[in-house]
Amino acid sequence: MISIIDYGMGNLRSVSKALEHLGASYRFCTTGKDLAKADKVILPGVGAFGDAMKELKSRGFIGPLSDLISRKARLLGVCLGLQLLFEKSEENPGVKGLGIFKGSVKKFHSTNVKIPHMGWNDIKILKKHPLLAGIASGEYFYFVHSYCGKPSAKSLTLATCRYGREDFSAVVGQDHVFATQFHPEKSQAAGLRILKNFTRW
Repeated sequence: MISIIDYGMGNLRSVSKALEHLGASYRFCTTGKDLAKADKVILPGVGAFGDAMKELKSRGFIGPLSDLISRKARLLGVCLGLQLLFEKSEENPGVKGLGIFKGSVKKFHSTNVKIPHMGWNDIKILKKHPLLAGIASGEYFYFVHSYCGKPSAKSLTLATCRYGREDFSAVVGQDHVFATQFHPEKSQAAGLRILKNFTRW
């Protein structure tokens, strides 16, 4: 059973429809108490970093998410869900993130491209991971974002994407935590492959 965190800012229907397509069972978690025995969790997200952290706190998710990491449950962050895993973001200075990954979230500063980065772009695989099984460098995924995670340790970046003149972390991961800046649930066959890998992880 996959638990999808519902804190009022996630792309829940797209994620759940993708899981249904794969024949995977899931449930929505609306409070932190719902995560008590969860072993596979998806943290989706659409919107602003500060608003998201406020909602996670108000619904009691912060402590249970920390406990989830301690007991090594599997966690998949998607889009804003990736950014929330970092310590802070330029989008809302002074707001603390979940701090699961060391580093911060930065805004795109390229002057030769449109912000937000919206649409299809290819990724470059840097490191192997169970959730990237069957995914090759050059495959395209769907992105919608103006900010991107900047890990303190390069080893956290599993795949990159180039937008304008800069490469950014398209996939980050460590141990039992994995996150994508793109939307796998909107990325057709390649994205479904990642979600299928998650159901088997």
